[in-house]
Amino acid sequence: MGKLLPRSLAGQAVALQVAVVAVIVIGGSVLAVIDSRIDEERAARDQVTAVAVALADAPSVAAALEAPDPTAALQPVTEQVRAATGIAFITIMSTDGTRFTHTTPALIGQKYIGATAQALRGEVYTEEETGTLGPSIRTIAPVRAPDGRIVGMVAAGITIEKLTEAWMGQLPLILTVAVASLVVAFGGLWLIRRRLRAQTGGLAPAELRLMYEHHDAVLHAIREGLIVLDDGRAVLANDEARRLLGSVADAGENQLDMPGFLIDGVGSLDDVLTAHRGRVLMMSRSPVPGREDGAVVTIRDRSEVLEALGELDTMTRFAETLRSRAHESANRLHTIITLIEMGRADEAARSATTELELSQQLIDHMTDAVAEPTLAALLLGKIAQASERGITLTLTEDSHLTDRTAGLLQPSEMITVVGNLIDNALDAADPDDPWVEVTIVGDAASLEVTVADSGPGMDPDVFTKAQERGYSTKNGGDEAGRGLGLALVAQVVARHHGTLRAENTYGSVVTTRLGRAVNTGSTGAP
Repeated sequence: MGKLLPRSLAGQAVALQVAVVAVIVIGGSVLAVIDSRIDEERAARDQVTAVAVALADAPSVAAALEAPDPTAALQPVTEQVRAATGIAFITIMSTDGTRFTHTTPALIGQKYIGATAQALRGEVYTEEETGTLGPSIRTIAPVRAPDGRIVGMVAAGITIEKLTEAWMGQLPLILTVAVASLVVAFGGLWLIRRRLRAQTGGLAPAELRLMYEHHDAVLHAIREGLIVLDDGRAVLANDEARRLLGSVADAGENQLDMPGFLIDGVGSLDDVLTAHRGRVLMMSRSPVPGREDGAVVTIRDRSEVLEALGELDTMTRFAETLRSRAHESANRLHTIITLIEMGRADEAARSATTELELSQQLIDHMTDAVAEPTLAALLLGKIAQASERGITLTLTEDSHLTDRTAGLLQPSEMITVVGNLIDNALDAADPDDPWVEVTIVGDAASLEVTVADSGPGMDPDVFTKAQERGYSTKNGGDEAGRGLGLALVAQVVARHHGTLRAENTYGSVVTTRLGRAVNTGSTGAP
């Protein structure tokens, strides 16, 4: 059977449909022929019964049967009725079966061929019998005198040959309808075959099944998120994509919560970073060739990588600061040695102790205000980095961070939040009045980080965009690879269900809160 079917899925589907349609049309035609024969036979029975009963009930027929010459009175009448109704014969006979009328006059006076017992009992009886004209359907009805006596019988019949001619006359119409139905059906199935073949690429069912199984296995084995878009709607997504994006709360698990730029945009996107549901995701979109509304989207989770890069960048800058400090310390050491060689020991001692006292004061202040060693080291490095750039970076007197905030943020997360906020502030500070101010207040239940700078700040739309897409205010927001700091901060804050807001008061102020609300004193520009 498989060798008889076409190879492609479209061909096999249409071949099976052709067979089904052919069976239906042929079966319907046969049933129509049978129904036509049954209808003709039923109509013939009704017709001969009506004729026989009508003549048997006519008073003139009963009177003629008791007349001396019944044939003379009845033969013209029966022939006239037979011609008008189109039946084969009408025979009126006596109670012993002697014919008084017949289609063939030579047979008048002979015995009627057929059953008469039922009519003699007063019943109207229909049968199929072979008589002088051949097989026929006939009805026999009794003729009663006015006093109720049965004085004769009327038999009216139609031959089977004439019935066959009647229903055979409908065969051309039935065949025409059947052929027309087959032509229309085959034409429609041919169009369906073309469409199916175009949609399936002419592949066989086994090939399609194998392709589906392989593609499904590959789809779930890919470690990156993969989405197929059609008209802005996700029609296919693997497990990783569902894990990274999540689903729309009111739309069920099948509707992914995709960023708007993926759905609304057109064309390709290459490695676009965006903050989404507490993660930093790198997304790419490639249009499907030949389809403007189709695209393939790949998603990679870069949260941990970018956090690590941010920490590495902080540590790198801190190391560069230490190297710079080491170079400065070497210069001071040479200066002190030279002063001693020149016999100016007092000046050498004052130079050494002054620098030491200033550094120690800064370290003591930082240690007292910030109990977390990693964060204190970060702030010292940022102060040195800001100093090299000619920017004044200060930790306010209101700052106080206990060593019990580990339950709110891990040290690495704290470095991500504080380090990126300071980096953004250093980049945005006004060159004519460069300053940055940091306030950190926290305990076991809450943490608030406020970073202010002398820059122009961001309006709410730009601030929201910066959190979602890693947008940068530098160079009109088009600088590639910049603007990830605020997205990283937003990712950490979202993960811990905190808040992040920006305002323009005494400068550009960005505040992050975690845990219960923290009330701090107001801070001003230095």
